[in-house]
Amino acid sequence: MNRDDKDLIEQVLNAWRPKGSDGGVQSLPQWHDLSEADRRRAFDETRVLRAMEAALDPEGLSTTARAVLDQIRSGGR
Repeated sequence: MNRDDKDLIEQVLNAWRPKGSDGGVQSLPQWHDLSEADRRRAFDETRVLRAMEAALDPEGLSTTARAVLDQIRSGGR
């Protein structure tokens, strides 16, 4: 794996996702630049990171879970 691929994987590991004009969550453009093997690697690493976040959180929530709850509580705005 080259440095560019590693950089792309690091970018997609972040929990932040852009929102579309309808307010829905969009995929990161970098995701589509990864090979199938690198998308699998990023998915596996993301699962580990979210589990670590949840383990450190007082309520046992990952950043993804917090983002979803925030969307629900704000009515999707």
